[in-house]
Amino acid sequence: MSSLYHRNKDLTRTRKSLSDSPPSSPTATTQSYRHERASRSDSSGGESTSDRLLGRTTSYTRRENRLASLNKTEEESGNKDYKKLYDDALAENEKLKSRLADSKQELVKIRNQLQKVTQKQDRISERSGVYESERREKQALEKKVSDMEEDLKVLNELKSDNQRLKDENGALIRVISKLSK
Repeated sequence: MSSLYHRNKDLTRTRKSLSDSPPSSPTATTQSYRHERASRSDSSGGESTSDRLLGRTTSYTRRENRLASLNKTEEESGNKDYKKLYDDALAENEKLKSRLADSKQELVKIRNQLQKVTQKQDRISERSGVYESERREKQALEKKVSDMEEDLKVLNELKSDNQRLKDENGALIRVISKLSK
């Protein structure tokens, strides 16, 4: 026998209509209707009370079977809905996973590019550091060269002065030797 309450897809409780439930207490109208029906059946073929009860239980059984089959189709459609929801969730998860993988690949590419740029800048800064040190060395060497050139000029002047003084000294020695003879 089915309960008086059943759940629909939204899981809210709804009350079955009174026509779906078995008659609980006969009203005056239904009593007279049954009485007329019973008198007709007695006059037509003489159905016994047990036959009427059997017919009533058979109709209840049919009704219950019909309700059960409806509930089964509702459950199946509910299962299909759950399966569809599950499939939708799986599809969404796959989309998100693929987007995540794409994002990770893009992140790796960007990191590689950043690393290359950083290495280039390091090489450039190293080169500029090397260039700077080479430039300083060159300036120092140029200064040494110019100092040495000045020293050479002074040395040449000194050599020429020395040679002149030697010549003068030699002349003076000759003059003194002539005078002493």
